[in-house]
Amino acid sequence: MYTVQIVNLFFVGNKSDWVLVDAGMPRSADKILEETEKLFGKGAKPKAIILTHGHFDHVGALEELVQRWDVPVYAHEMELPYLTGKKDYPQPDASVEGGMVAKMSPMFPTEAIDISSKVQALPADGTIPPMPGWRWIHTPGHSPGHVALFRDADRVLLAGDAFVMVKQDALYNVLTQKKEFQGPPRYLTTDWKAAKASVIKLAELQPAIAATGHGEEAKGDELKEGLAHLLAHFEEIAVPDYGRYVDDK
Repeated sequence: MYTVQIVNLFFVGNKSDWVLVDAGMPRSADKILEETEKLFGKGAKPKAIILTHGHFDHVGALEELVQRWDVPVYAHEMELPYLTGKKDYPQPDASVEGGMVAKMSPMFPTEAIDISSKVQALPADGTIPPMPGWRWIHTPGHSPGHVALFRDADRVLLAGDAFVMVKQDALYNVLTQKKEFQGPPRYLTTDWKAAKASVIKLAELQPAIAATGHGEEAKGDELKEGLAHLLAHFEEIAVPDYGRYVDDK
């Protein structure tokens, strides 16, 4: 796991065979390339880039990395319009219940990027061609084509933003990285019923360790109990009391 400003990305594999999961914040390509060289050596590049989804903080360096590396990109088919210049994401909801980051969210870019020549849909059978032993799981709610990645052999979960480990709408929590189980970031989540169903789906996998798009990793009893508590109180912890995409509680 490598953190760029407020978001995590992942180098998965070994020196001769690895992929990058997500592509960080805008203007972070140089930092990612520097970390790549530290881990894998000069001139190293991944077999592919896998995206959990296409929000700005997960594809910020993607266009530059693809240009440098010339590697394929995989994403869920429902996420492709946002990655091929065809459709912008909905505007962030600054009216949602939350802290300073939520209020700042209208400044976050929502425009589609266009990597049409490099991006392709993940196979419908759940496999991830550059990641043998891993499978993708459709976890919509935060975005239509959001996916999590799971390795059955040791029950490792890369959850993306299906749930996160920091209260991402609150500036103090983001700055201090106070660890707590939270639902997906409120200001960009458009379907809360789907979001809860996605967390249920991931909890049923009984992951041994989970890393998310924001915050620290969790494992063992902490992970099991944290997910159980989040789901038992999802409407209070995760779902905001008000906002553009919130049904009446």
